[in-house]
Amino acid sequence: MKKLSDFSIIGKIINTRGIKGELKVQPVNEDLARFYELESVFVGENLEEFEILKISDNNKFIFMSFRDYENINDVLHLKGENIYVHDTRRVELKENQFFVDDIIGSKVVNTENIVLGIIIDIIENPANDVYVLEDEKRVRSFIPAVKAFIKKVDTENKVIVIDPIEGMIN
Repeated sequence: MKKLSDFSIIGKIINTRGIKGELKVQPVNEDLARFYELESVFVGENLEEFEILKISDNNKFIFMSFRDYENINDVLHLKGENIYVHDTRRVELKENQFFVDDIIGSKVVNTENIVLGIIIDIIENPANDVYVLEDEKRVRSFIPAVKAFIKKVDTENKVIVIDPIEGMIN
């Protein structure tokens, strides 16, 4: 049985393109070449496997279609779903780079070890990512993912230590 914890997110299906079942995918990092090496991917939290028929890109997005899903009506339900690969297919990251699924769900504490909340999302921006922090009252704060604020990321224990400036945490 496949467990979601054994898989890593490599992209998100953000739209369809055309009427022949092509999907527009937002990759989680700039390494578009890795998609061309894949024969199949897993989609959604139920990890449904799809064989890749065709892949292209425009230097920002990946466009892919799946075998036996060659009509827009066959793939509309996939819009908004994440694309996964098994952890054995993960790419090696550079220092201070992290997989999205290693960050999302992490507990955030300040330098005094006071729990501030959980990372629920990551907003990708050209300059730097922004972590969306949600506290126990469901109040959201936005933490720029830069060394000035992020002091330690422990992916094994899913804990991030930050040093927020005044007004950063709502």
